[in-house]
Amino acid sequence: MGVTRREFLKRTALATAGTMAAPGLFGNPLVRKACADTIGDRYLVIFFLDGGNDGLNTVIPINNAGGLRTAYEAARRTGGGGLRINEDQMAIPSVVPLTDPGTSGTLGFHPAFASNKTGLSGIAGMYDAGNVAVVQGTGYPNYSLSHETSRIIWTTANPTGQAAIAGTGWAGRHLGLEYGPLDAYGVTIDGSIAGELRTTDTSVLAIDRLSRFGFPLDNYDPADHAIYKDKFELLYQSASTSDEALTALLGSAGESTLQSTESYPPLDGLYKTDRAVWEAAYSALGSRPARDLSQVAKIMYGTATSQPGINARFFQVHSGGYDTHADQGGATGHHFEILEQVSDAIDLFFQDITDMGLGAKTTMVVWSEFGRRIPQNSNGTDHGSQAPMFVIGEPVNGGVYGNHPNIAESALDSDENTPYSQDPSDPFRSTDFRDVQGGILKHWVNMPESQILSSVLPLDSLAPADKYWTVQNFDLGFL
Repeated sequence: MGVTRREFLKRTALATAGTMAAPGLFGNPLVRKACADTIGDRYLVIFFLDGGNDGLNTVIPINNAGGLRTAYEAARRTGGGGLRINEDQMAIPSVVPLTDPGTSGTLGFHPAFASNKTGLSGIAGMYDAGNVAVVQGTGYPNYSLSHETSRIIWTTANPTGQAAIAGTGWAGRHLGLEYGPLDAYGVTIDGSIAGELRTTDTSVLAIDRLSRFGFPLDNYDPADHAIYKDKFELLYQSASTSDEALTALLGSAGESTLQSTESYPPLDGLYKTDRAVWEAAYSALGSRPARDLSQVAKIMYGTATSQPGINARFFQVHSGGYDTHADQGGATGHHFEILEQVSDAIDLFFQDITDMGLGAKTTMVVWSEFGRRIPQNSNGTDHGSQAPMFVIGEPVNGGVYGNHPNIAESALDSDENTPYSQDPSDPFRSTDFRDVQGGILKHWVNMPESQILSSVLPLDSLAPADKYWTVQNFDLGFL
């Protein structure tokens, strides 16, 4: 019952397919120096709205300061297929008004952000409690209208194609700097690794569901599984010390994955036993965002209760359906339904982890690959440019940061989208999304700014300065 070299490589490839990125960077050292856990006893959750969320109908101008409401009503119609959302339909927080600093305009949330479900208040209620930062007008130079291209740009934080950081994610580069090949501090809740967490220097797990997470063994005779696992463990341990970089990489990643497939699945049963009420609450929502965030909560509970082999601190989840070219809806309809699912799931997740004692230790960032076009089409919106991001959690300094884009028809580009600007004198100056990522790395993950710039988020080297990200601002204030 031996394991051949070919079988070893085949099984290792299966085990590590979603564990390590491998874009030809095997020359990098595999064993990193021992670094302090810069994030410490904290957690970061990255939430991706897949498809291009309509930011203009998510954070909506209420009054006419700067002409925003007039421009909004010109772009978004009422009547059949109209997407316009009126003030009396919005979710308007009752304590802290959403006031945009660049235009002094008051803003409101899409009504989907105010839940009517028992025990939930949604993102609007969380904003009302001071736990949501809205970062307006986030984008990047020379924006792309391609889903795939823009996703790659956002996840790699590499709009200008710098070779030194190509193929790895912005959070993954941090993980690669701080952790060794046997560590697994990052988890994607999916069947493959998220772009934000891709790295060549440490292990990242892809777990769709904890209860189904396992090593890819054949099912010919389950009685052989223990023997196979022992043999693979010996092979991985031997390979990880090889002088050949590729073999060492596969060995280390395979060893990490094998260990993880033993330690992570029991977290499902542990959580269901210890936190049955919360398990039922996620199930009651019955949505993909709720199911995915429940997996994150289960892993965090495992880390917090010191379960063997569990040390994850960085997570990525996603929710789809945001490519709303048609039948988008305004205050009701498809966009309402998917935003409500996300809003309710996030609210429940934070209630859950707060009950665990982890609320003050967790921050979430919500992003989408682009916004939607400012004017609507017949009954939806086409691909756009800038849109708001959200930073959520008890540690967050709630409020509005950055400037609402100028949505007046005369200010739009040839694609009817808002242009990116880094001109300091522009009252509608954009917020580069890398300033948000850098702010999280600096103020939450505790990376030195110099290291962020040198190894994770290098500045653009292109001109002119008002069209590219040549001066960082990691101190926006949301953390």
